[in-house]
Amino acid sequence: MRELYLLEGDADESGWQERALCAQTDPEAFFPEKGGSTREAKRVCLTCDVRGDCLEYALGNDERFGIWGGLSERERRKLKKRAV
Repeated sequence: MRELYLLEGDADESGWQERALCAQTDPEAFFPEKGGSTREAKRVCLTCDVRGDCLEYALGNDERFGIWGGLSERERRKLKKRAV
């Protein structure tokens, strides 16, 4: 029974990824080349219902690349520094 609960909990935690707008768009926009524009990805994030979950995931898993929750790696780093 406990194993079933853990599996259900994992499904709930990753369920936001299935609802994310980025899953329906070009993934390369969210991982631009160094110096490339992040504008397109951030525009998608602005209207995404799971933006907060995405950002929380990126911060909790120390994602170093890409746009997560509407923020670049540099912006997430600054956010973490302010929180400390």
